[in-house]
Amino acid sequence: MTTKIYIPRDSSAIGLGADMVADQVSRVSESMNQDIEVVRNGSRGLIWMEPLLEVETESGRTGFANVNTTDVEGLVKSNFIEAGLRAKSVGLVDEIPYLKNQERLCFVRNGITDPTSIEDYIENGGFNGLSSALELDARSIVDIVTESGLRGRGGAAFPTGIKWNTVLNCQADQKYIVCNADEGDSGTFSDRMTMEGDPFALIEGMTIAAFAVHATKGYLYLRSEYPHAEEVFNEALEVARDKGYLGKNIRGGERSFDIELRRAAGAYICGEETSLLESLEGKRGLVRAKPPLPAISGLFGQPTVVNNVITFSSVPFILANGASAYKNYGMGRSTGTLPIQLAGNIKQGGLVEKAFGVTLNELLYDFGGGSASGKPIRTVQIGGPLGAYIPEKDFDLKLDYETFAAAGAMIGHGGIVVFDETVNMASMARFAMEFCAIESCGKCTPCRIGSTRGMETIDKIMSGENRSENAELIETLCDTMLHGSLCALGGMIPYPVMSAIKHFPEDFCLEPHATMAAA
Repeated sequence: MTTKIYIPRDSSAIGLGADMVADQVSRVSESMNQDIEVVRNGSRGLIWMEPLLEVETESGRTGFANVNTTDVEGLVKSNFIEAGLRAKSVGLVDEIPYLKNQERLCFVRNGITDPTSIEDYIENGGFNGLSSALELDARSIVDIVTESGLRGRGGAAFPTGIKWNTVLNCQADQKYIVCNADEGDSGTFSDRMTMEGDPFALIEGMTIAAFAVHATKGYLYLRSEYPHAEEVFNEALEVARDKGYLGKNIRGGERSFDIELRRAAGAYICGEETSLLESLEGKRGLVRAKPPLPAISGLFGQPTVVNNVITFSSVPFILANGASAYKNYGMGRSTGTLPIQLAGNIKQGGLVEKAFGVTLNELLYDFGGGSASGKPIRTVQIGGPLGAYIPEKDFDLKLDYETFAAAGAMIGHGGIVVFDETVNMASMARFAMEFCAIESCGKCTPCRIGSTRGMETIDKIMSGENRSENAELIETLCDTMLHGSLCALGGMIPYPVMSAIKHFPEDFCLEPHATMAAA
């Protein structure tokens, strides 16, 4: 009887030796005449356990964590039972508390299926949403997405249904669907994991969006540092076309849609939607002034839906199960689930998909297991390099867009970077300004010049030069950047800078409350 083994092809697992483990399993099993099938699945998101080798049994999949090539011979000899590597056995993978206590809607198939097997995808609920969409007109699809309360998962949290409705109501011969997969925020990897582990979910979500607004052409704008995602997604595109899920007359109907993958320019600013559109058009990635909005005049001047990977990947569940089923998750206006990424100084780094309303304490300790160093967690930054720093006293905050906004913070793409008590927050504030100075497109003065002056002023504070006066100058500068920048890069750098000064004035040798509250 064939023994089926699952070893992830996810970048995180590959970086930790998964390819070598898979090759070794094939070599050793062949030399021992063992009938073993190796499936290269996506990652479950338990990054601290990678490479996680799973074995299919009658009871479910059992797992072995942190497997390396020297472990393989013993596992093959024991036919992959626990006795072969008891120290690394994690038992039934589905019963691991880290996984069992999640609500997985977007990531329900990650780590379960072969990412490029459309048969696997369909067998595990794939294309049920598309089947529903094929029976509906465009207006009905938009109404369902609007009713679900889905908001953009890329940072701004704009209601998806409103954006789609705007594009639907525009009259144009050509409309576009653009997926922003230029995942550049620190501590974020959910987009990458989706494209590497469940690419058909993204294809399905983008196709449903196309049906909703009468678009016929889509683009995936992929971060240039994601070669594995590019390989998997391109393969999935070919399979989808071959099986009639992309191209002309999808599933024998009258609607047509196709997707083209474009590699990004390697600039953080191209994650901003209008800069992304400029780059897609073959131009330098400069931010456009708004209005007009991309929904009205976007790619090549045509009405365009721009959403990120997780937004599109949330849509199949909504169309398959209904708006109410999606709204049953979450709290307030933050409906559904969010794939949260735990990174930085954290013991159990990885991906956690939870309904909105989970607290930072739950994420950091129940899932993350505390800091990797064993020292107290001092602060976390959420929302990438533009996100505010949240101190330990506020770890009871619930992940909810409105709750975070009231606290002067943002959820953004759901990446959480953890810092223990050894972090120097003056250095982190300086890094924020330095990052902005390096990554600015240079189009507007507050961002281009303000970030450089901000870096210089923080240097003066750190060296002891007129600390109080320079702290007031930073406050004024941040206010100018916040209200005068053309896009979120310059406009949100004040969040990490001012939150660092507000919550950790001692790192700047300032008296508490020397400046106003965080931006």
